[in-house]
Amino acid sequence: MRSKFAFLSLFALSHFSSHAFAQTASISNSNQTISLNNTDTSLQGTSATPTSGASAGTTTAAAACPSLIERREWRTLDDDEKANYINAVLCLQSLPPADKTNTVAKSRFDEFQGVHISSADSVHLVGQFLPWHRYYLLRYETALREECYYEGGTPYWDWTIEADSEDSLLSAPVFDAESGFGGEGVPGTYTPPDDPTGENRIFPEAFHGCVQDGPFANLTLHYGPGKYITDHCLTRGVNDTMKEFLNSAAVANATAQPNFELFRIEVEGEPVTPTHKVHDGGHIGIGGEMSNFYSSPGDPLFFLHHANLDRIWRSWQMSTPSRLFEVTGRSTVDPPYTNITLDFILDVQTLGPAVAIRDIMDIQSSPGCYTYV
Repeated sequence: MRSKFAFLSLFALSHFSSHAFAQTASISNSNQTISLNNTDTSLQGTSATPTSGASAGTTTAAAACPSLIERREWRTLDDDEKANYINAVLCLQSLPPADKTNTVAKSRFDEFQGVHISSADSVHLVGQFLPWHRYYLLRYETALREECYYEGGTPYWDWTIEADSEDSLLSAPVFDAESGFGGEGVPGTYTPPDDPTGENRIFPEAFHGCVQDGPFANLTLHYGPGKYITDHCLTRGVNDTMKEFLNSAAVANATAQPNFELFRIEVEGEPVTPTHKVHDGGHIGIGGEMSNFYSSPGDPLFFLHHANLDRIWRSWQMSTPSRLFEVTGRSTVDPPYTNITLDFILDVQTLGPAVAIRDIMDIQSSPGCYTYV
């Protein structure tokens, strides 16, 4: 049985109410891979000794990569590259699920959402939060590339650009109806199901309505919101009060932390957090499906938000050589607690093989083989 404290966890639920809520064309794209000679390889192929309080164990180098996939900021992609990525996501939404025993998922895209729903309680507010989501994104990127012939890497949205400005989050190119992911939910077009016990963590004020423009205007989600199984539209509810948790100062505060656990807490928070953190800011800032603890990957923007979080973690890792393999933290929200190590297994269920945390700590080694530019 989950403790009451675990219930007040992600998206700073104890603080949430204090904020007002305001088929595919084939387009060619250049292969976004680069040789190792063109990237920062200062930590490539090295071993590192974890700092005090970090995971113990061997940290021998993983297999080297012949080339690295570039993950780039969305606004730096040209129109063809943006279309190529959107088309790959639409492709994933049209493919049948790989797990034939899954009676809810109607597509490969649904499968990714379903795995997050069933995993959420065990991969948030714990030491494996960042490693698990890094591997989850890698499996998504692999599916786009191998099953939908996408040639690039997962783009990220650097929301600090909008958060540092006077402009709304909606001014970001990711919300463009022509070259992005569509815009705000239309008020009055969706009413979320009741959640009388709070078990599904549904906050009606975060659901402004259905997205009715852009490439996902006709998307039907089969999972969510929360743990409900309902057919519904993609919803959003953009909330600019979250900008203070997404600006450069918030990110700098996180990356200034001296060890992994303090860094993770500034990114994600603790089971009972008196204020929002960076991770919350992106989810609640986009709102709608993205505001939900369980079903947030139903919005394709989930993957751009988490790619940016992964990029920030990579930056923190690279700031000091000993941080490349530094990981620690409790393995569960509820007691009894154990400390995770590099040998802790990351399980993404039907999305790919289970791997140890050590295998994904260095993104420039296999199976990662990607870099941020």
